[in-house]
Amino acid sequence: MATEIKMPRFGMTMKQGKLAKWLKREGDKVQKGEPLFEVETEKITNTVQSIASGILFQIVIQVGDTVPVGAVLAIVAEEGETPERIEGIKVGEVEDVEALPAGKAPAAKVTAAAEKKYVAASPSAKRLAKELGVDLASVPGTGKEGRVTEADVKRFHEEGPPRPKVTPVAAEMAKQAGLDLSTIAGTGVGGKITKEDVKRATELRAAARGVPPGTAKSIPLEGMRRAIAENMHASLQNSAQLTLMTEVDVTEMVHFRDLFREEHRKDESVRISYNDIVIHIVARLLKRFPYMNSTLVGEEILLHDRVDIGIAVALPGGLIVPKVRNADRKDILQIGQEARELARKAREGSLSMDEVADGTFTISNMSMLGVDGFTPIINPPEAAILGVGRVVEKPGVKNGRIEIRSFMTLSLTIDHRVVDGAPAGEFLQSLAGYLEQPTQLNE
Repeated sequence: MATEIKMPRFGMTMKQGKLAKWLKREGDKVQKGEPLFEVETEKITNTVQSIASGILFQIVIQVGDTVPVGAVLAIVAEEGETPERIEGIKVGEVEDVEALPAGKAPAAKVTAAAEKKYVAASPSAKRLAKELGVDLASVPGTGKEGRVTEADVKRFHEEGPPRPKVTPVAAEMAKQAGLDLSTIAGTGVGGKITKEDVKRATELRAAARGVPPGTAKSIPLEGMRRAIAENMHASLQNSAQLTLMTEVDVTEMVHFRDLFREEHRKDESVRISYNDIVIHIVARLLKRFPYMNSTLVGEEILLHDRVDIGIAVALPGGLIVPKVRNADRKDILQIGQEARELARKAREGSLSMDEVADGTFTISNMSMLGVDGFTPIINPPEAAILGVGRVVEKPGVKNGRIEIRSFMTLSLTIDHRVVDGAPAGEFLQSLAGYLEQPTQLNE
C-alpha cells in the first residue's frame, strides 16, 4: 500500500517548512528509516527519514518550495504498485485549469487569440469612446460583470490610464532609481510590474546613458529571516508584553568571575563568563517563581517542572536560540561549558532539533555590542525573556562613599496575560540581589 510522506512538525511553534533537499530520486528504492529529504525551518536544517520502505514513486514538492506542516511531499509505493499520482499541487496560489487530453490544444483559446478582443460596454460608452478616440479595450469597466460604462470612458479620457499594478518592492526600487512606472512593461500576473522588470528598465536606461546601473539590492525575506520576522510580529500581536528594567551593582559579580578565572588560569577549559553566572542564578530562581517558567498554550498556563533556558546566539542570517537543558541541576562550570558548545554548534550549523526546540525561558545578552538596556521580545509560547546589558564602570555610592563601581542593566519582558508586574518585579529584584552577592546563592 502506498504511503504519503508529509511535512513533519519540529517543535510546537512550527507552522511550515522549506524543502531543502531530496536525498533520493523518483524511482529509487527507499528503506524505512533511511534519510529521505532535508527540511529547512526557522531554526535548523533537519534530515528526515523515510517512514516506509518501497519505491519513491512520486516527488510532489520540489526543492525550494515552502509548505505547511502536514502537506504531502512525496509518495512511497510498494514494488509493482502504481498508485494515483498527485497532480497540480503547487506552493502559493494555484490557478484552476481544465485538464486536456495529451497532444490536444485548447482550440477555443487559439481562435480567441487570433480574433479581436471583445469588450463588454454600454451603447453610450461605445459612442463616447468613438467621439473621444478612446480605445475601449484599455478602459477598466466598473459596471456589472466588468461592463464599461459611459462614466468609465469619461474618467479614462480625463485622468488617463489607471496606475500600473506593481509589487511593493518594485515600487520602492523604481522610486529610488527615478523611474516612471508608466514606462515599464509588467511581466507579472495581470501585467503587474515586478522587481525584475524595474531592474531590467534601470539597466536599459544605464546602457543608453553609458553609465553603470545603480539599483537597490533586493534580498528575499525567506528562511530564518522570514521565520524570525513572523515569530516576532506574532509575539507582539498575540501577547500583552511589558518590560521592566533595573540597574544592578555587579561589582562583586565581576570580582567573583575574576577570582574564578585566576584560580583556574592554567586550565583553558575551565572558565566562566558573566552570562554563565546570570544563567546559573536565573535557573535556580525560576524554581521559586514558577509563573516565570511557564508557557501559555490555548486556555491553559503550563507551569514547567523542568528549566530549559534558551540562549540567543546571533548568526549572519538571523538569530537562533539553543537550549541549556535542566539548567537548574547544573553548576556554573557545567553551564559555561554547555553554553559555549551550543554557541559553537550554532555558528557551525550543526545543532540538532532537540537542542533548539521547546524552551521554558530565554536570555538575550547584548553586552558584547555595547548595549545597556533594551526591550527583548518574548519567544512564544514562553511567558518571559531576560535582556542582559553590558557591564560598565561608573561612580556609585557604597557605604556612604562615592567610588567606582561596576553596573549592569537588566531588562525583563513578561507576557502580562500570564505574569503580573508585581511578581515579575519580585523576580527581577531577587535576581539583582544575587548578582550583587553571587556567593549567597548556595548559602
